[in-house]
Amino acid sequence: MANQQLFLGIDCGTQGTKALILDAISGQVLGQGAAAHSMISGANGRREQDTQQWLDAFTQATHQALAAAGVDGQAILGIGVSGQQHGLVLLDEQGQVLRPAKLWCDTETTPENDRLLAHLSGEDGSLERLGVVIAPGYTVSKLLWTREQHPQVFERIASVLLPHDFLNYWLTGRHCSEYGDASGTGYFNVRTRQWDVQLLQHIDPSARLQAALPELIEAHQPVGRILPAIAAHLGINPDAVVASGGGDNMMGAIGTGNIQPGVITMSLGSSGTVYAYAAEPAVSPQPSVATFCSSSGGWLPLICTMNLTNATGAIRELLDLDIDAFNALVAKAPIGAEGVCMLPFLNGERVPALPHATGSLLGLTSTNLTRANLCRAVVEGTTFGLRYGLDLLRANGLQAQSIRLIGGGSKSAQWRQIVADTMDTTVICTEQSEAAALGAAIQAAWCHSGSQTGLAELCERCVKLDPSSETRPIAAHVAASQQAYERYRQHVATL
Repeated sequence: MANQQLFLGIDCGTQGTKALILDAISGQVLGQGAAAHSMISGANGRREQDTQQWLDAFTQATHQALAAAGVDGQAILGIGVSGQQHGLVLLDEQGQVLRPAKLWCDTETTPENDRLLAHLSGEDGSLERLGVVIAPGYTVSKLLWTREQHPQVFERIASVLLPHDFLNYWLTGRHCSEYGDASGTGYFNVRTRQWDVQLLQHIDPSARLQAALPELIEAHQPVGRILPAIAAHLGINPDAVVASGGGDNMMGAIGTGNIQPGVITMSLGSSGTVYAYAAEPAVSPQPSVATFCSSSGGWLPLICTMNLTNATGAIRELLDLDIDAFNALVAKAPIGAEGVCMLPFLNGERVPALPHATGSLLGLTSTNLTRANLCRAVVEGTTFGLRYGLDLLRANGLQAQSIRLIGGGSKSAQWRQIVADTMDTTVICTEQSEAAALGAAIQAAWCHSGSQTGLAELCERCVKLDPSSETRPIAAHVAASQQAYERYRQHVATL
């Protein structure tokens, strides 16, 4: 059909890959697909993935999405890729992957990160030099760890890529990176938008890493055309353009229309994120605020909590509850869960900054230890971490009339109300919950159009809010939530 312009959006996350087909003319999502990834976990905080799984899942999810949309892959004009941030993919001279990818949630490199932070003269020094404070999940400590733990692998490094860069390389054969995702490496200056080559030379004086860096491109620039063999493998038009793509948060911003000041996006996924667009790199003095670049040509101050649906999922499994039963129990318990407070730091925590913390249940008595209070406490505990982060962003001058909610947790009406009451702000979901995949498809349409302008118009057309999900704070709830939040803060302070 001549009145369609079809784009494929891919989101390669921790748990799986999602694909969707967007018609950029009507703004409709025509079909979706998904395939799972598994994790390689170790007791020392190791969290890695086999990159071949990403390629298999990409293929499977794409075939599903094309079938669900009932469209011919030859009609796809462009592809955009969103990827989990901070992960490290190492390639040799032949373009072969050298070892499993270390992920954002990997904390095995905490000692290396501490040493790099000391080299940068601590958090203040890191902020001053890079515009961000490097954290254990960032890419830079993974490089030092590889050099020390796997010297034979390190010797063979010819290319250092992030997960989305690696998928773009698989699609096009080109090594490049875009500013948004690059900002999460820890060897990129977010103010000047350049690699910090000196920091890599500190890790390895031989200049090997410097030579392995991908070329940096602007958000509106395509990486190139898809390789003919990959186009045939995916069943896609060989003339399709591959967009710059970006990190999942940057693509989520585009997919929620968060490309100008005034909107806050909050993601309730395996990790929790809160971010907003900024036209200038106003770097917060707070180390927990990451002033990343956006993938729409500005900046994206962001906070990330390491524990969200992984914590609620753990309680659900413990009590053997499906989502509906869990939500019913959350609704049954009062605000503040009768004093039961959960610090849900199952993966350590980034915001508040407690990388070595573990989870704990506090305030238990013989009367308040109920299933309902446990369920409520885990949702409140994870939401309070986001509130703490939102307060940091607000202290840095961020204002917003409403919060756009995405991620698995946003589907729960109970959770939406808890967020609205805790943040004292109206929340609304986007119609398309796969915001990162949608943002990737929108960005592909933008790159395909060849114009720097036009992104706002595409977002206007393709990002739809779901009025039925709009949830306003209730005054009495806000006061009770504030009390529960202050109790949480007191418990955190003792850590």
